[in-house]
Amino acid sequence: MAEVLLEVKNVTMKFGNLVANNNISFEIKEGELVSLIGPNGAGKTTIFNCISGFYKPTSGKIFFNHTDITNKKPHEIASMGLVRTFQIVKPLKDMTVMENVITGAFLRTSSRKEAEDIANRVLKLTNLLPKKDMLAGSLTIADKKRLEIAKALATRPKMLMLDEVMAGLNQSEIKEAMELCVNLNKQGITLLIVEHVMEAIMPISQRVIVLSAGEKIAEGTPEEIVNNEKVITAYLGERYYAKVKQSNSRL
Repeated sequence: MAEVLLEVKNVTMKFGNLVANNNISFEIKEGELVSLIGPNGAGKTTIFNCISGFYKPTSGKIFFNHTDITNKKPHEIASMGLVRTFQIVKPLKDMTVMENVITGAFLRTSSRKEAEDIANRVLKLTNLLPKKDMLAGSLTIADKKRLEIAKALATRPKMLMLDEVMAGLNQSEIKEAMELCVNLNKQGITLLIVEHVMEAIMPISQRVIVLSAGEKIAEGTPEEIVNNEKVITAYLGERYYAKVKQSNSRL
């Protein structure tokens, strides 16, 4: 049985009188591909920020690989192998695609040669190798999102948290992003994905966690989630319910 890699335990995050996360608990096991969904303002990005060290929770604990990371800084958490991307892509636009990825690789090595080797492998994996000499600022939004994943992968993570990597993409680009996520997971990388494109994320997820108004309202398989009355009422709605159910029937 796979071991628990990430444990979020009774995490509450307050901003003044605003409770962004309220007593949230869940576990991610090694090798899983789990999605975190919910309406705008549900607290998804806040919990991501708590896990990755950008916020210090008001209360609760977060453990990664059996180590308490609740009060650790983002770079310390990344060094442990827990890495994230962000909704808004921020490539080093005046550097090449290759140079961007090499920057990520330097987390694990001080050797330029080794960093280049890592970058080449990652660029091949993410289908960016043909564009390695392009300036990052000249890429399409789809390729910029892919580059963010590549930079994260260059750090050799044990677990990768992806924040809306499919937002703003067309159907063809979404399909490619789905395939990349599945491929990364098959290679042993544990994934936690925040996503709004339900038709895309449901078919590839092994498990789904649902937040609404700062609280966890459901957790289960994609099939259990799309049939959960509380989730339909709070988030999916009948339109999403029909679309996602149709997508799942093709699996």
